[in-house]
Amino acid sequence: MLEITLILIVAYLLGSVSFAILVARAFGLPDPRSHGSGNPGATNMLRTGHRPAAALTLLGDALKGCVAVWLAQWATQAYGLPVYTPYLAALAAFLGHLYPVFFGFKGGKGVATALGVLIALDLRLGGLAMLTWGVVFAITRVSSLSALVAATLAPVYGYYLLGTGEETKFLAGILALLSLLVLARHHSNIRKLISGEEKAFRKR
Repeated sequence: MLEITLILIVAYLLGSVSFAILVARAFGLPDPRSHGSGNPGATNMLRTGHRPAAALTLLGDALKGCVAVWLAQWATQAYGLPVYTPYLAALAAFLGHLYPVFFGFKGGKGVATALGVLIALDLRLGGLAMLTWGVVFAITRVSSLSALVAATLAPVYGYYLLGTGEETKFLAGILALLSLLVLARHHSNIRKLISGEEKAFRKR
């Protein structure tokens, strides 16, 4: 359907907006792709020591995921689109972050954007994922490990929270795919975790 195609294009374009790069330019900071992990995301922005910039990056990357899903939810109700439309929009926004058309298809690892789409799809699900990240990070001070644990548990939370039904099947599929993509994007971090080379953030 034309409406669904347009929604997916808009969701992908929203996801393609890299707030790490835009915020870095606004604050006169180094391009996040040129230092640290080279990842245009909030964690790498935090390595610059500029906490407001990192916070804005996190907020922007999460919000674009929320907005993409909210627009799809509104259009689904307004135009009688299939119930799976918001879930496809969530995936499109996430893929936009991973492969942004505006930045040579080289994007971030998608943790904040994944969190944003989870919050928009189900607030409880997003809250549990956020809580999981926070607890693991408080214990280990390792951002990548926190993201990996939260991503792994997100489908489990979805299974127990949302029960059964046609719509739940679409959500389960999207959650599983998002989790796999997050894990795949963290392949270098996984190797470092296994070898003990992954760096932790120091407490200040």
